Order: sequence, then structure tokens, then C-alpha cells
Amino acid sequence: MTFHTTDISDQYGDRVQVGDPVFRHFGARRRFAGPIATLKVFEDNSLVRAELETAGQGRILVVDGGGSMRCALVGGQLGELAVRNGWAGIVVWGCVRDSAELDAQEVGIRALATHPRKSVKKGEGSRDIPVHFAGLGFTPGHWLYVDEDGMVIAVEPVA
Repeated sequence: MTFHTTDISDQYGDRVQVGDPVFRHFGARRRFAGPIATLKVFEDNSLVRAELETAGQGRILVVDGGGSMRCALVGGQLGELAVRNGWAGIVVWGCVRDSAELDAQEVGIRALATHPRKSVKKGEGSRDIPVHFAGLGFTPGHWLYVDEDGMVIAVEPVA
């Protein structure tokens, strides 16, 4: 996959959204892009697992975890599900765990931090709704581009 978020930002200007530089990199893929799928959860990763168990078809799962720093929403097992089921990447507005495992998996992951505690499992949350964080509005079906320089969202594919 050849694109640079800097080039997309320069070429498309105000027609794309550029995210705040708040995320850490995890996963073996430094650069990934694809259509957005969304979840909104809080300290409960049941829906994250359920979504990653489905065919990703090159999409990026964007998880609005409310920015919680009290537990992880993605770990090594879920990273492996993402790889196995064809997800291009995962963006978590919250924490991940098993970072060494994630770094060895062929998937792109961005999150705020790591945390050793697992989440609860109540099955609560919403899917396929617009979510907002890090200066971005993530809308299901729009395109997210992620590389070493940041994140850019476009309404349709641009690279």
C-alpha cells in the first residue's frame, strides 16, 4: 500500500480531516487504510470481539472507548482475530494490552496507551454510528488512512 498522509493532506486540504497526534503505534503494520467500521463502548470489549470475529474485508475497526485509561479493549487474542479475519487495522480511543504480541501481528493498531487490566464483558455498546475523538469524526464507510505521520479521513478513497 503506497500513500502518505502528508501527501493526502497537502493535495486535498480542507476536503479531508486530519487527526490530533495522540496515538501510539502497535501491530506490525505501520501504514494501513480502509473503510471505517465503528463501535462505541466503555470498558467493555464484548462488541469488539464480536466485530473482529466477522469478515473485515480490509476495513478498519474504530473503537470509541471513551478515552478510558482504566482497562484495555484490545489484546493479543483480538489482534489475532483481526489478522485471521482480514481487518486492515484497529484504532482504539482507549488502551490495549499484550503489546509485544500485538507488535508481532500483521495488523495496524493505534491506541492511546497500554494497560494490563482486561475489560468487563457485559455486551454493552453501539455499532455503526458516527463517533468523534482526536479531532476526527469517524463515519462508517468513510476512508481512514494511517501512517507514521498521522491519520487522515476522506469521504471516499483518495489514494
